[in-house]
Amino acid sequence: MRAWHPIAVIVGVLVAYGLFTNNWSRPPVQSVQEGYRGLGMVQVTDLRQYLANPDVDKLPAPIPEVAAGGPAAGEQYKNLKVLNDISSAEFIRLMAAITAWVSPQQGCAYCHDGANFASDAKYTKIVARRMIQMTRDVNQNWKSHVAMTGVTCYTCHRGNPVPMNIWYSEPGNNTVAGQNHPSEVVGSTSLPSDPFSGFFANAKDANSIRIIGNTALQEGNRHSIKQAEYTYGLMMTISKSLGVNCVFCHNSRSFFDWQQSSPKRALAWHGIQMVRNLNMTYLDSLAGVFPPNRLGPHGQLPQISCATCHQGAHKPLMGVSLVKTFPELQGGEAENVAPADQGSPQ
Repeated sequence: MRAWHPIAVIVGVLVAYGLFTNNWSRPPVQSVQEGYRGLGMVQVTDLRQYLANPDVDKLPAPIPEVAAGGPAAGEQYKNLKVLNDISSAEFIRLMAAITAWVSPQQGCAYCHDGANFASDAKYTKIVARRMIQMTRDVNQNWKSHVAMTGVTCYTCHRGNPVPMNIWYSEPGNNTVAGQNHPSEVVGSTSLPSDPFSGFFANAKDANSIRIIGNTALQEGNRHSIKQAEYTYGLMMTISKSLGVNCVFCHNSRSFFDWQQSSPKRALAWHGIQMVRNLNMTYLDSLAGVFPPNRLGPHGQLPQISCATCHQGAHKPLMGVSLVKTFPELQGGEAENVAPADQGSPQ
């Protein structure tokens, strides 16, 4: 009788170990038929990345609301350049919430000089001030994407001083379009490993992601295969960021046609415009503020993407809204930013 091959024995042992210890179990992947059978319209939702965080369900403890009215925060505190339009009590409550959302271990000292809270000596205070402006801008001017759910500092930070899902543009290298460096952000494929810079960090035309022509023949469509690879890379990272497959937004019979697409495609379109605008308006404005240890390996500024908020779920925090009890973050006059020209998906 022929002896078992050593590799087969090892594989058999590993399989048995996985079956009997349940160490190979994973959250169920949900599949829902969205269209007629045979069209491939099966929406897959995979929350493994989202559920990988053991504290995913531990939302911050609620902070009791305060009575309306009272002295304005701008009259009570020095060097207050944002949030001047709320009361002193609302301001203190919001500062307590931001501490719990962003720096629960470090406390107020993460942004403030304990001997002089009005001081701007710490760069983190300057960044936090800008991020408060950004949060109010999103909640007031980007309802086309966040609707009434809105965002707070916790949406991105989840108790971490630096959000986990930020990115830096990649400098030029010796490979072609950053390929042959399989990256997790593009599904570990050899697609360009920086799918962000061309779409999330500049003022390129809103439709530059599109590479499919309007007609069967070329007839002027000059998009190259290289451009198509960047678009595919972006779609891969959006899919992973939301824990869904392509059918979440697209109709598989015609990825191009908006009329046959899911309404979520328009929502995603506005999200892409929002991310680009926030990077250009807020993150880029902090050039010279971030210290070297907060920059990329070649001095690049940190940037955001879909994953910064979503973190593996098609709705950040699975749709839980924390901003409803914090009207201070829903908009304001003193630091309101004019809404960007979002255009319309087409």
